[in-house]
Amino acid sequence: MNGRPISGASAHARKRGRRRGAKTLFAAASGATLLLVTACGGGGDSGDGDGGKGKADDNKPSQAVVTIAPKDGADAVATSGALRISAAKGKLSEVTVKDPKGKAVPGKIVADGAKWAPERHLAAGTKYKVHAIAKDSEGRASAKDSAFTTLVPKNTFVGQFNPEDGTKVGVGMPFSVNFSRGITSPAAVEKAIEIKTEPSVPVEGHWFGNDRLDFRPEKYWKPGTKVTVKMNLDGVEGRPGVYGKQSKTLTFEIGRSQVSTVDVKTKKMTVVRDGKVFKKIPVTTGKPGYETWNGQMVISERLEVTRMNGETVGYGGEYDIKDVPHAQRLSTSGTFIHGNYWGGDAFGNYNASHGCIGLRDVRGGYDKQVPSAWFFNHSMVGDVVVVKNSNDKIIAPDNGYNGWNMSWEKWKS
Repeated sequence: MNGRPISGASAHARKRGRRRGAKTLFAAASGATLLLVTACGGGGDSGDGDGGKGKADDNKPSQAVVTIAPKDGADAVATSGALRISAAKGKLSEVTVKDPKGKAVPGKIVADGAKWAPERHLAAGTKYKVHAIAKDSEGRASAKDSAFTTLVPKNTFVGQFNPEDGTKVGVGMPFSVNFSRGITSPAAVEKAIEIKTEPSVPVEGHWFGNDRLDFRPEKYWKPGTKVTVKMNLDGVEGRPGVYGKQSKTLTFEIGRSQVSTVDVKTKKMTVVRDGKVFKKIPVTTGKPGYETWNGQMVISERLEVTRMNGETVGYGGEYDIKDVPHAQRLSTSGTFIHGNYWGGDAFGNYNASHGCIGLRDVRGGYDKQVPSAWFFNHSMVGDVVVVKNSNDKIIAPDNGYNGWNMSWEKWKS
């Protein structure tokens, strides 16, 4: 660029260059337009495989239909059998039923996703919220929410239980419940009482009549076992129109093993602690006509001193001792193993009682060295006392906590 004019040849060349550039630009623009038309027209291979049909289906509502019974807002709903959740044209994928505290009702999706079933009854007088989700065959979800309130019963029952929460007991102690009303739906009530142990051991329940239910393992508990009991009785219909009102969790622990065997013939008791002989003690048992029961008995009550009156057990006025020391109950009918300060030289020599097991003691029970005091101080509720070689029959399993006299097969039946 030195200021000289451009030659004619050079100017001509630049004009041709401009024309070529215009043609090239036009071709590029035409190509872009063609591509744009092609893309908008949807022709050729778009990569979707279904021409965009899948994206359109994603926007369709789920075909699954969730049904919840009882209806939303229902009151006075039955605690058993009324809650039903199902899905049509799809399968349930999630169901939660919660009480006001956020505690979920356990349940399972069954029938290949068609239904949800609660594992147990509901609590009485409680508002529950239900949230359920089902999916159709294309995986599209449909949800439904509902709430209802269970009935408030006019008639209720409770269970009085042993052992108490937080206690330590012997290896023979069952978990026993006495109900305040006779139960006509035993399976529902038994199912509402859950027992777990550590270490784990099978535990089965057995009904004595219609108002008592005992639980035990096949053999005596293993020392150190921890037992947790959940009494989910709130809302369970024990008999028509009568509902449980307890919801309680309790624990108890099994202590060391102590099984004491009384031989009526030898008039001696052998105390075995954790599988080893601990002590041998002279005793006196039931005299002829008042023989002591045979069988396995469990200590259910311990009294430093108590009154024993023959009239309370059908023996008229044969005895009335107001200060019997170191008494431990073995039966509901009045069999005890207790201190005896009036028996003279009977211990280890002859049987002189009205059916109880007597151990030598002193009046007032102040001497801690006598056999009865020693045994009392080395015993606990749940320890086992076995009587053998008596002329009487085996004690009834429901006369005290003495179900160990039943076979495991009969216990479970």
